[in-house]
Parts: sequence; structure tokens; C-alpha cells
Amino acid sequence: MKKLHLFFIIFFVGFTIQGQTSPFFKKSDTLDIKRRNAVIITETALSVGTLIALDQLWFSDHPRSGFHFKDDNNQWKQMDKIGHMMTSYYVGRTGMNVLNWAGVSKKNQLIYGATFGFTFLTAVEVLDGFSKKWGASWGDILANASGTGLLIGQEILWEEQRITLKYSFSQTNYAKQRPSVLGENYIQQALKDYNGQTYWLSANIWSFNKGGNFPKWLNVAFGYGAEGMLYGTTPNNLVSQNPYRQFYLSLDVDLTKIKTKSKFLKTLFSTINFIKIPAPTLEYNSKGKFDFHFLHF
Repeated sequence: MKKLHLFFIIFFVGFTIQGQTSPFFKKSDTLDIKRRNAVIITETALSVGTLIALDQLWFSDHPRSGFHFKDDNNQWKQMDKIGHMMTSYYVGRTGMNVLNWAGVSKKNQLIYGATFGFTFLTAVEVLDGFSKKWGASWGDILANASGTGLLIGQEILWEEQRITLKYSFSQTNYAKQRPSVLGENYIQQALKDYNGQTYWLSANIWSFNKGGNFPKWLNVAFGYGAEGMLYGTTPNNLVSQNPYRQFYLSLDVDLTKIKTKSKFLKTLFSTINFIKIPAPTLEYNSKGKFDFHFLHF
């Protein structure tokens, strides 16, 4: 599931951004029935196919049970919940974009597109609920709803996304202690090692002060991370493990607001805009300590 979250963010963001370089993806000014139907069929096929694949390739390897819930809200310092939130946000955002491409009304984009992330991830949660090992999680469902709520709320308030969810990662020594769980190489660790991950709310300053003197690309970002985690919850025999939370204040860049005539750079900037740009960062952690990072990623 850790891998699935980031995979969907990259896949859906990349798919959407292709529209900036391909005439085929040029937005329709009016409702295009053929495009709308193509979107519905494609999303349905991808969703059903992915759920079937998950059920057969992942859940079938573990004992089944009757549908049940499992309280996992105290695990991994809730880093996994924020992963759910971010995935729901970006999949929903892409759902809106492809319906916008088809000329669907803004109201229906919000109803049927923005909720796509929540709907899909909740379906995955149902599969979890029939697994004896896991079980459905109310915390995951709430996180999915939060990501969708962030997306829809901004569209209703401002008709734009002034605050976006972003991700950053740096390697830690914890993965070496449990490589089977936290990853054996850089790619695996970027997906699985919560100790090295940071999730950000990145707000574009100019969007809140249009006409002001701030650069249009400048953001201020608020981050959350955690370290010291070898297990979801600390076993009683590992008294030396002392996981703690980290809170960050930093600057960031909205790459989509950088002016360029290059279609390639526009596509590149939009595709990687979910990644937080390294910048000077102030950290406060749950140990009660402040720390300053000249460049934090």
C-alpha cells in the first residue's frame, strides 16, 4: 500500500500533464460526449482492473475473513494516513482535469471527478476489510476524505488550488536495520521508509495577495515527518526505540508559476510539482528541540 500511494500520484499527475504538449489533450470548450464517455470507460476499466489485480496478486496470498475494521491509527505516527490524504488529493485532482478536458461542467467535475480518489481508495479499504491480517481502517477512510475535502474546498472557495500537498524524501539509517520492511535500495526506501519522508502543505503567497510584490512562484510550506520508527508501533522489548514527530516551516516554489516559453519545461515543471523544493527550513520536534537546516529535503 505504501508503494501504491506514490505510484498513483506519479501516474495520474504525469497522465494529466501530457495535455500541455499534445493537441489531442486541448480542453474542449463545450461538452464533448465522446471524450466524456472515453473518460468514464477508461477510469472504470483502470479502477476495476487495479482492484482485481490487487485482490489476486496481494490479498489472495493472505487468509480471508469476514468484513471487519482494525484500529491502526496509532501506527507510524500517522505518516501512512497523510500518504492516503495526498493520494486521494492528486487522484481526485486528475479526475477533475480529465473531465475538464472533456468539457464537463465545473459542478460535475467536483461531483464525479474530484471524488474519484476517495471512491477508489475506499474500495481498496473494502478489500482490506476482508483480509484477516489487516482489516479496514476508519483512519484511512478519514484521510482519504481529507484529501478530497482539501481539493473540493479550495475549488469552492477560490476556484483554484492555492494550497497543494507535496512530498520530499531523504535516506535514513533506519532502513538498514529493517530492509525487508523499510526498503533495500533508494527507490524502495522512498516508497516505504516513513522515517525519511516529509509531507508538506505548500501555500502560494501571491495567490493570497494578488497584485502584491511577492514573486508568483514563491510558496511557504508547513511540513510533517517522524523518525525513530522501525515498527508501526514500538514493541515492549525495544525500549531504546524512541520515535518522535517533526514539524517544519520552510520556503518552496510553485514550479507551474515559473514563466517559460518551453513546452518541455512547462510539462516537466507541472509533472514534478508535487515534490517539495529543498530550501532553508526551521524544525521543531516532539522532543522539544528546535533545529535549523540550511537546505532540507
